[in-house]
Amino acid sequence: MSKIVMTKMLKRYIAKLVLRCIIFLTVLIFYLTHRELLNQYLLTPFFSKLVPTHFIWLIFMGLMLLHVFPFEQLSMALRKKQVRNFQIVEDYSKEELNKFVRKQNIAALIVMIIWLSFNSIFGILYNLDILNRADMLMLTTLFFLCDYICILFFCPFRTFIMKNKCCINCRIYDWGHFMMFTPMLFVGSFFSLSLFAMSVLVLINWEIIYALHPERFWSGSNKTLQCINCKDKTCQMKNKLK
Repeated sequence: MSKIVMTKMLKRYIAKLVLRCIIFLTVLIFYLTHRELLNQYLLTPFFSKLVPTHFIWLIFMGLMLLHVFPFEQLSMALRKKQVRNFQIVEDYSKEELNKFVRKQNIAALIVMIIWLSFNSIFGILYNLDILNRADMLMLTTLFFLCDYICILFFCPFRTFIMKNKCCINCRIYDWGHFMMFTPMLFVGSFFSLSLFAMSVLVLINWEIIYALHPERFWSGSNKTLQCINCKDKTCQMKNKLK
């Protein structure tokens, strides 16, 4: 059995997973011990006074801004949308590219339908006053953690629907924040709607570039996405668990 190579990117992702675990556990402990107080913080008008949820908002918003303006320390799974990371495969088949795009778009649509249907359950429960704002924040924080569990260990969307070989080649890689903040759509405060709106902008940015330049997203046309040229190798633990 081959040994896992700890690349710089894999180390970063493990560190980020640990950080997300800490954030999740911090919010979870506060949620379990001071649920009503957390709900009050979320009910506090955003610009009236400083409360702990402002720090959560800053973390979430800052992460999304990094995805709009990606830099070299981020994964090629995200940076592949940039023209400077496109290394053309000479004489690639445009017909095969079009087949790839159609297949991936159908799979992506299925993921979107499943995700929105799944989250509509929480939206209904929220509108029936069975769940409150604190519950929806806890759900968002859980999705925040699961995002990196999917990247490093197991992703049901990749396994059962998208069928991409790794995150570097993932058609919906930058959907993470939209999926993360879907519960915030139902809450209706500046805190929640600003996060959801920003996640939609990240999603739209990704989709526009994908529509205009699909060749950047396929290993058959972009050498950067081929396993032999991959420097991130964040798929190693996931592949070990297969």
